[in-house]
Amino acid sequence: MNYRIFRPLILAVLLLFIGAKGWAQSGTAAKGNLFIVGGGLRSAELVQTLIKTAGLKEKDYMIVLPMSSGEPEASFKSISKQLSAASVNAIGCLNFDASTVNNQQWLDSLKGAKLIFITGGDQNRFMKVVLHTPVYKAIHQAYQNGATVAGTSAGAAVMSKYMITGEQLLGDTTYHATFDKLWDGNVEFEEGMGLVETVIIDQHFMKRSRYNRLLSALNAHPDFDCIGIDEDTAIIIHGKTVKIAGTSQVLRIADPVNLKADKNHLIKMDGLKFSIYTQGDQFKLK
Repeated sequence: MNYRIFRPLILAVLLLFIGAKGWAQSGTAAKGNLFIVGGGLRSAELVQTLIKTAGLKEKDYMIVLPMSSGEPEASFKSISKQLSAASVNAIGCLNFDASTVNNQQWLDSLKGAKLIFITGGDQNRFMKVVLHTPVYKAIHQAYQNGATVAGTSAGAAVMSKYMITGEQLLGDTTYHATFDKLWDGNVEFEEGMGLVETVIIDQHFMKRSRYNRLLSALNAHPDFDCIGIDEDTAIIIHGKTVKIAGTSQVLRIADPVNLKADKNHLIKMDGLKFSIYTQGDQFKLK
């Protein structure tokens, strides 16, 4: 089945809304939400919280973007099954590639979605399709106008302006689930979606013990909030407020004290803000 084909029901909905709905101007505060999941299996409760956060009305619809995945059809089927169990609203899949990033019908459909879900896989694969294209702009426009933009695993990593690729730049650069060293200049970043500009997201956090990776990110961007999200757990961002949902934990590190590197490029500091949150907790971003 070709999931690039958009569902007719959604196209009918778009006829009611596209054109009558003006897009927000860039630079204004976003009206939407970010629902950022740390990966792993998603409980029914977490998906229900996502649907509630999106505030879907009768004629609203959802779009899945599976470009992170090496198996986009299977990825779409997986999340579509969960979303369908939690909501009767229509679900469409737009598997953009170089031949379709300028397809105006698809872009209008994306702009009009009330919930956009970015699947897991490889964050670099997603950004290679989206960066510097109208798809990037369409996601931002939807978010500005009140859509909830959600993502899991790789779909979580892309939310940041400075996106962790997972690669180390120094020493043994073979990919590992976490870093085995705390060296200055070791973490690789690429440009992400920038839906959160002064936050760096890491995923599968407790499950894969990614403390060294997040500390390396904080060293690179000491003025940022660096947030690690565990599996089946999400942060929900609206404006500067962050709420926690799910079965595990979220870690935030920020404000390192006397941060520096020695002559051997080893990171050191006198302290930092270190917080761990669970479901129902909330905090403010800088």
